[in-house]
Amino acid sequence: MRIAVTGSIATDHLMVFPGKFADQFVTDQLDQVSLSFLIDRLDIRRGGTAGNIALGFAKMGLTPLLVGAVGRDFNEYQEFLDQHGVDTASVLVSDDKHTARFVCTTDETQSQIASFYTGAMADARNIELTPIADRVGGLDLVLICPNDPMAMLRHTQECRERDYRFVADIGQQVARMTGEELRGLVDGAAYLFTNEYEHSLLLEKTGWSEADVLGRVDSWMTTLGPAGARLRSNSGETVSVPSVPAKQEVDPTGIGDAFRVGFFSGLAHGISTERAMQVGGVLATIVLETLGGQDYELKADAFAKRFADAYGQDAAAEIAPVLAPLT
Repeated sequence: MRIAVTGSIATDHLMVFPGKFADQFVTDQLDQVSLSFLIDRLDIRRGGTAGNIALGFAKMGLTPLLVGAVGRDFNEYQEFLDQHGVDTASVLVSDDKHTARFVCTTDETQSQIASFYTGAMADARNIELTPIADRVGGLDLVLICPNDPMAMLRHTQECRERDYRFVADIGQQVARMTGEELRGLVDGAAYLFTNEYEHSLLLEKTGWSEADVLGRVDSWMTTLGPAGARLRSNSGETVSVPSVPAKQEVDPTGIGDAFRVGFFSGLAHGISTERAMQVGGVLATIVLETLGGQDYELKADAFAKRFADAYGQDAAAEIAPVLAPLT
């Protein structure tokens, strides 16, 4: 399956605050917040939504195409991705900007305060998908993940014009983009992905009802945090799966990316929608138990046991094709 993953490619600066953000805010002073959090730990990791998802697909035995824009400081990151089976030949390198930076502080409740420096990501609007498709003999699916907004709109329009199946994964950009822009990203998607907050904000900004959205996409996946995930299709079918309890919650960075990796890897191997969502649930929890969005390990036996513990032995038997590429 030829999957192009478009979106942010970034370096993550991950910090941990040994307290609760909520305890630091004074209700009647929120209009003039001035806070500094003393941090116990800093970890610098490879990241970005597209980087996380592309590497995840490679770990699951697929050969994804990474599509995005980076700076000249990308060399080490690129070598790492190449070594792990990610096709980076279509990554655009900026002459004068740094690779994007994600700076995130997580408190003891797994709440996060983050900033994102765009950097070279702004140049992603100059990337055309058709030459990429021509290079690899066509595209079966294009994931349009959080990125430069103009790039997201361009990629979406090109997918419609060239009849590439695409996934509208708007993510945090739902807060930045206008209702008109969001409508342009959603219309015609094979899958729309949001979390609960993004779900509500999308409806508010577009002025659409849930029925309106489902009339424009094939399926709408809403991730529900600890409650799992729900997929609604325009045929009226709804599939819900519970989440997988974590042994320890280390870092939530990248868990949404991992869910997408598990879900689409499952579909690529021909398993049912429900089982694919469950694969995504297990993978998301594995990432939650790991520091950073890319440094988790996947072993077939361990994954199968975790899956069986969560969803049962009969369900675990059905995902054997997904685990076959794993060692």
